[in-house]
Amino acid sequence: MPPTPLPARALRTSRARRLTLVLAAAAVLAGCATGTTGASGATEAAPDAPGTTASAAPKTSQAPAQGAARTPRGTLLVADFGGDTVTFVDPGRDGSGRGGKAIGSVEVGTAPYGLVVGEDGRAWVATAEGVAVVDTQRRTRLALVPYGTETGPVTTGEYRGGGMGIALAPDGRHVYVGVNVPDGNGTVEVIDTATREVTGTAPVGRRPFDVDVSPDGREVYATDHDSFDVTAVDARTLKTRRMEVAPYGTEGGLGSWLKPHYAVVRPQDGKLLLPFEGERLAVLDPRTGEVAIERMTANTHQHGAALAADGTLLVVGTGPIGPDDEDPSLTVRTPDGKERIVPLDGPHEDVAVSEDGRTAYVTGGFTRDGYWNGITVVDLEDVKNDGTSEPVRLEAGNRPLGIAVL
Repeated sequence: MPPTPLPARALRTSRARRLTLVLAAAAVLAGCATGTTGASGATEAAPDAPGTTASAAPKTSQAPAQGAARTPRGTLLVADFGGDTVTFVDPGRDGSGRGGKAIGSVEVGTAPYGLVVGEDGRAWVATAEGVAVVDTQRRTRLALVPYGTETGPVTTGEYRGGGMGIALAPDGRHVYVGVNVPDGNGTVEVIDTATREVTGTAPVGRRPFDVDVSPDGREVYATDHDSFDVTAVDARTLKTRRMEVAPYGTEGGLGSWLKPHYAVVRPQDGKLLLPFEGERLAVLDPRTGEVAIERMTANTHQHGAALAADGTLLVVGTGPIGPDDEDPSLTVRTPDGKERIVPLDGPHEDVAVSEDGRTAYVTGGFTRDGYWNGITVVDLEDVKNDGTSEPVRLEAGNRPLGIAVL
């Protein structure tokens, strides 16, 4: 049976005692602890096509030679938050990670965070400098679209200015990127995918970790980490509505760990699913702003989330933030609310699922300390059948965060 929804106001569990820890740490924390990153180089590629917008010449490395086979279907693309590239990863012959390896990289801009790939094979990558446009078949950067929002100096680390969450309209005509403005509220910028230009900006909350789009394309949702809310943006008028999503309350402010991070939109009803701490799944109805709470069981700090075609929800547990928390894990939650918890070796950040729904790919980059340069591959069929196969660790990328399956 699915968990019984609870009113958001009626929430009191053992997690509440963490507020003491949170308040003690508030002077030094601004959500999730910061980190630093490096950069990696690349070689020159062909110039931009006429009419494209780019702040610098595109660069690539290990691109397919002329006449060689292009990037195969099922390849993984990860954003290297620890550098300035995206990495293409072959997950192995059967997608299991065994025998998998990195097959190339493309320089995109400083500290890339989220990415999204359209049906035309173009990837849109949110970096500290702008949104990079990548031809994933030729493995070449086509353009770098600068932000219209002033974000200060280009830096690295979790609190850097620039793009974070990013999403593509269902018709592929627009990209929506959440832009972080250090020490202030962020924006969602609208990019026309034909002209590669910013055509509009909407104000949202603080640090838009994730961006999603409604199934009909009429609304865009920014998950605002540091302001405990989700901002709904009308895709046509850019008018906004702010909806608080704070199942543990907002006490502790910027120093609180108990904030929204990533969301997924449930196709059948358009509701947003936002996991919290492996204990509570906030189900936000964007039409009314009402939040219902369902029970979760991993009991660990949670970040990335993805939804498989069959409705299975995958949620990344990054590890403990309090003495009663469990270690990192991947929650596999079926549509009826039943959960299986897969232990992970060390913190991870985001997750994507294969086209056939049989495999999950979990990035090891993580926004805080403790990350590793690789991807954990989880056999979802084995998990659902109560199997015993161990996840496979595939080394690839440089602190990989965002991920997509090509």
